Formats: sequence, C-alpha cells, structure tokens
Amino acid sequence: MTVIPESELEFRFFRAGGPGGQNVNKVSTAVQMRFDARNSPSLTEPVRARLMKLAGSRLTLDGVILITAVRHRTQERNRADAIERLQGLVDKASVAPVYRVPTRPTRASKERRLEGKAKRSTIKSDRGRPAGDD
Repeated sequence: MTVIPESELEFRFFRAGGPGGQNVNKVSTAVQMRFDARNSPSLTEPVRARLMKLAGSRLTLDGVILITAVRHRTQERNRADAIERLQGLVDKASVAPVYRVPTRPTRASKERRLEGKAKRSTIKSDRGRPAGDD
C-alpha cells in the first residue's frame, strides 16, 4: 500500500454552501485538494497509470487530481475527508488486476453440449402436427 506524503498535497480553502449556521458566509470551510499524480515520486509507474485511469473526471490535462470536500462544517474535517478519499483511490490503484487465463472447452463438454442440442431438437420437432395419410 502506497502512502502519499502531505508535502505532495496542495490545499485551497473556499466558502461552501449548505449547513454552517451564522458562519456559512464568512468562514472558508470547503477544501479543494490538488495532487500532481503525473510527477509524484511516491508512486510507481503501474500504480500511477491505474490511479490516473481511476481518477476519471477528477484528473486535469496536466495530470493533477482535484478532490473537493464540502461534506463537513469544519475545515479540518473536510481536509481529512479529501485526504481519505485520495488514499482510497491510491489503495484501489495499488492492487494489480488479476488477468483471466483463457481456456478452451474440453472435448467431453463440447459433446455434452451437442447431445443436449440434439435432444432438444427432437423434443421440439415432436411437438408439430402428426403426419397424416392424405
């Protein structure tokens, strides 16, 4: 598991809408966190590639991941929430996908499938009108 040092994170604080009481229009509680994934020395190349793919619309053209946190009323909790969400993305990107090894059906399974199809065919053909002596 890769841990991102806080020195690589950049925070900007701004006023958020929503709950906050009297402080909502005067205290900057919302957080926008920026993490330069493309130039981060703490990520290996495969983890970086998977992280940038996972980031989706949060990734800028410069390779910077933007995470905005406005869930909580305090700056500290929003900051912790943003860090936690980034760490979740990094943890998910750290796990290499398991590739499926393609296999072929065995001869016996092919024969069973064909026998089943033939049996079904006879059942369905027997449902037709009986052949009459015209």
